[in-house]
Amino acid sequence: MATRDVENGPVLGTPDEFQDRPKRGGRLVVHVVIGVLVAIIAGGWGYVMWSMTAGGSEAPAQVVTFKVESANRAEITFEVYKPDDRVAVCRIRALDVYHAEVGSKEVRIPAGGGSKQIKESLDTSGEATSVHVQYCNLV
Repeated sequence: MATRDVENGPVLGTPDEFQDRPKRGGRLVVHVVIGVLVAIIAGGWGYVMWSMTAGGSEAPAQVVTFKVESANRAEITFEVYKPDDRVAVCRIRALDVYHAEVGSKEVRIPAGGGSKQIKESLDTSGEATSVHVQYCNLV
């Protein structure tokens, strides 16, 4: 091949000069194994996401107002949306200027009446700059 004239044909040769590729089998098995692994991972991730939302036992809450009454007391008014026949437990938190928790309180909202507006006060260990509802779960 060293004496071959470059201008008369391709340098690397033509397709007819090479052997056919050997047949490869077993691709179906590889694709099935990959599909099963993807399904297991997706199912596990779905379960983790479902369990993080408490399986639908969350009651939405919305802060209406909050007021810092003094350096060691804060007040919050919030509304909870829940079914009439269920009890809800909400945790409210007071945070300081550095977003550190300076007070918290769990509030139990009895069954009956559906959505309710609640006004609560909580003691704080320092001056709060914000008060919010961390969560409300149905019991």
